[in-house]
Amino acid sequence: MATTSFETKIINTIKKVLPSVVSVVVSKELETIKSENPYYTNLFGAPVFQEDVQKDIDNAVYDEKGRIEIGGGSGFVVDESGLILTNKHVVMDPNAAYSVVDSMGNKYEATVLGRDPINDIAILKINCLNLPAVSFDASPDLKLGESVVAVGNALGQFQNSVSIGIVSGLSRFITAITDISGHQERLRGLIQTDAAINPGNSGGPLVNLAGKAIGINSAIVFGAQNIGFAIPISQAKKDIESIKKFGRIRRPFLGVRYLVLNKKIKERFHLALEDGVLVVNEGVPGDFAVIPGSPADRACIKEFDIITHYNKEKITEKRTLEDIMCDREVGDEITLTVYRDGTLFDKIITLKEFQKV
Repeated sequence: MATTSFETKIINTIKKVLPSVVSVVVSKELETIKSENPYYTNLFGAPVFQEDVQKDIDNAVYDEKGRIEIGGGSGFVVDESGLILTNKHVVMDPNAAYSVVDSMGNKYEATVLGRDPINDIAILKINCLNLPAVSFDASPDLKLGESVVAVGNALGQFQNSVSIGIVSGLSRFITAITDISGHQERLRGLIQTDAAINPGNSGGPLVNLAGKAIGINSAIVFGAQNIGFAIPISQAKKDIESIKKFGRIRRPFLGVRYLVLNKKIKERFHLALEDGVLVVNEGVPGDFAVIPGSPADRACIKEFDIITHYNKEKITEKRTLEDIMCDREVGDEITLTVYRDGTLFDKIITLKEFQKV
């Protein structure tokens, strides 16, 4: 049976992209695993000590360096110098080792060059100069119903898996767990697609029929069918440029933790306003609502202040402070409008580079 023009486009797109897609393998030394898990628990919550799980250790998959393979994801080459783009949650464990397997089965040790503190994006480096790179469509005019292709290492074991679908939604935002500690992050501006995205596909490319990356496969909604999300490639492009220029991912840092306000929160906590963000800590021992030494701290922002506007733009539940700040650069001067004790006033702040706290 002859292929249709649409099928031909899909086949050509896959041929173009597939050589650039890699599997990311997460490994750990056995002693590290044991030190991190002094005991295990069974289905009833009772402790099961290491001696009793030796069979599991014996049946584990070991790499060529004797490390146990504990997980993985996907990624794709974005620069001929050996830069690999993937999700931050794939490579979040600081005690793990990472390697990359290309479409031909060649394996390379990988170094994590940077993890984006705001988006679920990470950049790896391998010592290989001849892998083909995926080109970007960094400012795509995406339309609902546009055909897309997702490529990745489905379920961590089916390498070079391909699925097709359409753009089902634009500018979505979800809250997702993006690190090994269970911390949640609000991912914004996402592309929604019905192309199958399974665990293990994380970090693989979402491409258009021209074979250009428009997104990074990132998240799925458990319990739902045909609902997946990808981070727009434009967000990753800024990180790659930062890595090339500074050797690290630079992001602007304000230094406040906050709760996004709405009518229900206003009523529940008897607040004066229903729009903006309430500066408040997360309730964790030792946590700060305003990070000491941060730009917000230097501007005398205090806990329980309500930040209502950013450069005169109103902050709302749909357009939060973080959403507005995502386009800012280190060193930018901004104006925050603050509500405190019945009074509105402005604070001029110079953004610093993000600091891990």
